[in-house]
Amino acid sequence: MGLLAANRGFRSLFAARFLSSAGDALSLVALMVHVADSTGQALAVSVLLLVGDFAPSLFGPLTGAISDRFDLRRVMIGCELVQAALLVAIAVSLDHLPLVLVLVGLRALAGQVFLPASRAAVPALVPDRDLPVANSTLGFGTNGAEAVGPLLAAALIPFAGVRGALLVDAATFLVSALLLATLRPIPSAPAAPALLAGARQGLRFIWSTPAVRVIALGFCAVVACNGIDDVALVVLAKDTFEAGDAAIGILLAGVGIGLFAGYALLSRYAGRLAMAGLLVAGFAISSIGNLLTGLAWAVAAAVVLQTVRGLGIAAMDVATNTLVQRLVPAGMLGRVFGTLYGGIGAAAALSYVAGGLLLDATSAPTTFLIAGTAGTLATIAVAVRLARTLRRPSTSVCVGEESIVD
Repeated sequence: MGLLAANRGFRSLFAARFLSSAGDALSLVALMVHVADSTGQALAVSVLLLVGDFAPSLFGPLTGAISDRFDLRRVMIGCELVQAALLVAIAVSLDHLPLVLVLVGLRALAGQVFLPASRAAVPALVPDRDLPVANSTLGFGTNGAEAVGPLLAAALIPFAGVRGALLVDAATFLVSALLLATLRPIPSAPAAPALLAGARQGLRFIWSTPAVRVIALGFCAVVACNGIDDVALVVLAKDTFEAGDAAIGILLAGVGIGLFAGYALLSRYAGRLAMAGLLVAGFAISSIGNLLTGLAWAVAAAVVLQTVRGLGIAAMDVATNTLVQRLVPAGMLGRVFGTLYGGIGAAAALSYVAGGLLLDATSAPTTFLIAGTAGTLATIAVAVRLARTLRRPSTSVCVGEESIVD
């Protein structure tokens, strides 16, 4: 936490992202409650999640290109103000579900613009040596906010209703915008291309830069293999362990606890670690955690394994963000982050569909075994390929403290 105390700009970004993440979680719970109560259909809730999560990820290259074309501070402030306005519109339109879904999609799209901009802003606010700690601290705050959001929803909805909760969320985005206004300008690169041309440049950069390509494809592959775990944990608790709803909650909390602990540890020690090694370790721990969950004999064992898996996910996130920030020129960061996390969202959606079919055809333990094995194989491929990439003396350059292929 020393970085927060010493760096005012980073402190403002941290607080803004904490508020945004807490607001996202708050409004998601409120809208899920509203849609479930007003329609009584699980399909409607699924459509809400699809519109708010998967659909915006398809625009990742374009949303990232916005970050590279304009001043990052203005982009982030604009995103927060747009989200605040759209939340007010959603609160007013709650009785019209189709309109609500459209507004939720637009708000999620604004959030999809904010995410790569906020990640691209980190290297402009902290020195290179502090990037691992900065990314760990941001992850710690975001994870904590995502836990606080549902608690706020539980406290607000009985008294203020869904509309009141949404208006509180709108207020968090306004405060976030005020915090971001205290940052110094972070201008775009000179002669930034138009959006479509910039998006194409970002895709070409990822594909033509071996280390970035390995990281992006590896992350998406691991998520595609393991993203089904939330759904599979519910089936594991009910069908395999024949446990109640409390066991489901405990199992689902395991990953969150591991994430929280992982970010806390990395915020203190990540600066001493090699990021390439941390990336591979994160991929391996998250995948093997799922594999071993398929062999768990009781709820307690599965909780421990999922908690360990959360440590791996935290390592994946911190290492990926730091490597990308060190590998990619400042004028390309937004497009790379936008494309990367758009791809991760698409990989998660693929995992939900394929994993759901696998769950119906087999069982939860079998699904975990197959998913974990596939993720482990993907990790091995990443480790081999990344090692070869980093050993190429003729094309490698030094970025920060690591040798990275240009």
